[in-house]
Amino acid sequence: MVEIEAGKLAREVVRRLRSCGHQAWLVGGCVRDRLLGREPKDYDVATSALPEQVLALFDDASLVGAQFGVVLVRKREAEVQVATFRSDHSYRDGRHPERVSFEADPRQDVLRRDFTINGLLMDPESGEVLDFVGGRQDLAAGVIRAIGEPELRFAEDHLRMLRAVRFAAGLGFRIEPATMQAVRRLRSEIRRIAAERIHDELVRILTEGGARRGLELLDESGLLEELLPEAARMKGVPQPPEFHPEGDVWTHVLLMLERMENPSRTLALGVLLHDVGKPPTYRVADRIRFDEHDAVGAQMAVEILKRLRFSNEDIRQVEALVRHHLRWRHIRQMRESKLKRFLRMERFEEHLELHRLDCLASHGNLDNYYFAQQKLAEAPPEALKPPRLLRGDDLIRAGYRPGPAFAIMLREAEDAQLEGLVQTTDEALAFIQARFEQPDGRPRKAVL
Repeated sequence: MVEIEAGKLAREVVRRLRSCGHQAWLVGGCVRDRLLGREPKDYDVATSALPEQVLALFDDASLVGAQFGVVLVRKREAEVQVATFRSDHSYRDGRHPERVSFEADPRQDVLRRDFTINGLLMDPESGEVLDFVGGRQDLAAGVIRAIGEPELRFAEDHLRMLRAVRFAAGLGFRIEPATMQAVRRLRSEIRRIAAERIHDELVRILTEGGARRGLELLDESGLLEELLPEAARMKGVPQPPEFHPEGDVWTHVLLMLERMENPSRTLALGVLLHDVGKPPTYRVADRIRFDEHDAVGAQMAVEILKRLRFSNEDIRQVEALVRHHLRWRHIRQMRESKLKRFLRMERFEEHLELHRLDCLASHGNLDNYYFAQQKLAEAPPEALKPPRLLRGDDLIRAGYRPGPAFAIMLREAEDAQLEGLVQTTDEALAFIQARFEQPDGRPRKAVL
């Protein structure tokens, strides 16, 4: 595994730096994870060596943050970031220091970091840990605590507010009161951060474990109202108890997030946003109703994800998840052609899982879920989307003039094919000729 190779490389880097008279330690998340008994995903090394000294010691090394003293050391697929001890100055953009000073003392390097649990240094050989900020105690207690003055840490880098939520949710920790109060006071500053960085953190909150707790912490901190006010409005919106005995829309979404297991980012976003159209469509008639909340929600999801700079591919998939999540109600009444089109939707496994979670977080009836699984097992991919028997060229050769009606004709021919009514191109053409005629050379649908 790449992670294991990165760990080996990190040990080699530390040994080499120390053999040349420099201080060198594992630092940050890899130390935190090792102390928690987890396999780190990546490794960072902090050293007293200057960047040019690090570059001189390793063949496959390159500067990735010259102004911050960061060098990337590679060995085959593995890579390790090596950063010179530093202190930071003048955070004017709420994200990056305008100036840094290289230091010889590892304590100075730790004091400019975000949270105590990320401020630990470790000798990879002996396991010795340097703890200048009480990080080991907070690890043991399950606490996310800013290093030093919380407001100063968040004023330096506003993204740290979202990182506090991510660490607390993913690790199952609580945010220390003074740290949470600082987030609440500075929450509006999060809007100064680039949308791409915000969406990266939100995705990690939703996909790295503890998604329900993550959403609750976003709400408690006030960050949800700043970043996703549409989601915040789901709180307190009642639902018809005969379909949703669990309670309001907010509770329903929390229960779905809680049941997710290793979701893709699009599935996680689909879960979060699938009912975002309910608050604006809420009305009480014979019962509580949310007319066309699927279509309204799909458009809202597009606007939200565009605002957060998600890719067009992600936006298309999440829009589809939201737009089609109510179609499951009618799946067993669908014509064969309509059912096959439904089952062959792109990344249908996400639609399937969204529906399963939707049911488990409400009425608990999974009959339609199992029906779809059975149909998928019975129908190989070539049966769901066989090569078309009829194309536009076939219609032209048969004397039809190209125009808007072609799409209707070809769709009806494919419907007949999916339902087993035609098996050859000649049969498909005869089917169309029986349903469409050509007055004045222009096709129209015949009245049968």
